[in-house]
Amino acid sequence: MIEAFSTEVLWIVIVGFIMAFVLAFGIGANDVANSFGTSVGSKVLTIRQACCLATVFEIAGAMLIGYKVSDTMRKGILQVDVYEGAEKELMLGMFAALIGSTLLLLGATFFKLPVSATHSIVGATIGFSLVCRGDRGLNWETLGMIIGSWFVSPVLSGLISVILFVIIRRFILNASNPLVPGLLALPVFYGVTIFVNVFSIVHDGPTLLYFDRIPWWGALLISLGIAAVAMLIVQFLVVPYMKRQINHAGSEQKTPDGISFGGLKKKDAVYIETNELGKQSVTWTNSEKIQPNNVTNDLVQTNGTTNNQLAIPNGDKETPPPSNTPNLGQDNPAFSTSPDDNTTQSQPEEKDAKKDEAPKEDPPEVGKLFSFLQILTATFASFAHGGNDVSNAIGPLIALWLIYTEGSVQQKSETPLYILFYGGVGISVGLWLWGRRVIQTIGEDLTKITPSTGFTIEIGAALTVLLASKIGLPISTTHCKVGSIVFVGWTSSTKQGVDWKLFRQVPILF
Repeated sequence: MIEAFSTEVLWIVIVGFIMAFVLAFGIGANDVANSFGTSVGSKVLTIRQACCLATVFEIAGAMLIGYKVSDTMRKGILQVDVYEGAEKELMLGMFAALIGSTLLLLGATFFKLPVSATHSIVGATIGFSLVCRGDRGLNWETLGMIIGSWFVSPVLSGLISVILFVIIRRFILNASNPLVPGLLALPVFYGVTIFVNVFSIVHDGPTLLYFDRIPWWGALLISLGIAAVAMLIVQFLVVPYMKRQINHAGSEQKTPDGISFGGLKKKDAVYIETNELGKQSVTWTNSEKIQPNNVTNDLVQTNGTTNNQLAIPNGDKETPPPSNTPNLGQDNPAFSTSPDDNTTQSQPEEKDAKKDEAPKEDPPEVGKLFSFLQILTATFASFAHGGNDVSNAIGPLIALWLIYTEGSVQQKSETPLYILFYGGVGISVGLWLWGRRVIQTIGEDLTKITPSTGFTIEIGAALTVLLASKIGLPISTTHCKVGSIVFVGWTSSTKQGVDWKLFRQVPILF
């Protein structure tokens, strides 16, 4: 037995606060990549912009919806009754779980592995309880639900993302003019996303904020009202702005290699020659001012080999090619940019064979539209992540604090909001100082991300995480995001569209 605020265990609480901050730091460095990795990978946001948005929404999610999962972590997994009279032993066990999880996360982040913070803290909690009380110390029903959710959540997340992607591809991407249905859908996407977020906060929300007193129909009306206002704002302010932006971008037409229309100056005229051996050489000529539609391709017979010659006009006369008759090979898929290019004629064929396997690029106007949407979904994902994963660092710390202040293992008090805020700050600091390592792995290396696929990936993962947070299940946000990435990557291309070698390495430390 210990008394409330006993100095005997004060050192455990102090060091526990330090270790919890370091663990939150590791989660921020590793797991926040799940929220903004795809946004950075698709070039929608810079890392600095992602960090700014994540700081706000990770902390907001932690404070507004993180209390249920933290309750599960601190007294749902364990049978706390068996520790009656052994409060110090339980505190030491929670302290050990913090240390073990911290070491794993920091090590994984150093090696750029997106591991699950949820798995590490749950495993550490199970481990110390098995040592202290055997199987009597665990709540097997709750534990079974948590472990089951780890297998269900990536599939659910992937299915939500795929269904949304198929709908978008059918009605927007494959439309004759994708911009029209895309702009019509913009207010709907915003309204639904904001509705889900607001309802998750207001319905059965934190007791300390008195949200638990709002009936379900009141939460529904509040959420619908805020979502309707957001849709009107998007329709009358954002949609006209997006139209202007897209039309402005579409008016700036350019050809490869810097050739611009409208009488602009070209950097240099370029001639590319492919000889009998498949070797390519490049000759740069002086800069000339060109006019639209004055670039011609002529067939030239050189040493018995037919080649294409690119003629760049010089006033009313064509600039003659060099004496060795440089030319543009007909099989060359794009302008070369280096005189030392050793590409053979067989390589374009290989690239063409792989072209159907890779995810297709979004049309420019659709890419810009979904880039704007992806900022919204990334913040949604960040909010959901803060609400779920902050418990991984703060759950054991809350147990330490409440046992210390109450002198009881029952921990009857509500989860303090200031400790949730403390965890959110730790997550944000970790993201700013070390998070870009895993952002690259999630956002760029696993599969190619475009704005439209990134949008569907983030929506599917965020909805799944948010649902789990409201139930109180500490699921793996890494599983959800990787599941959505793989499902959408495969659906948008073929199974070769996903780096399966890298994917097999990701679950090693799950």
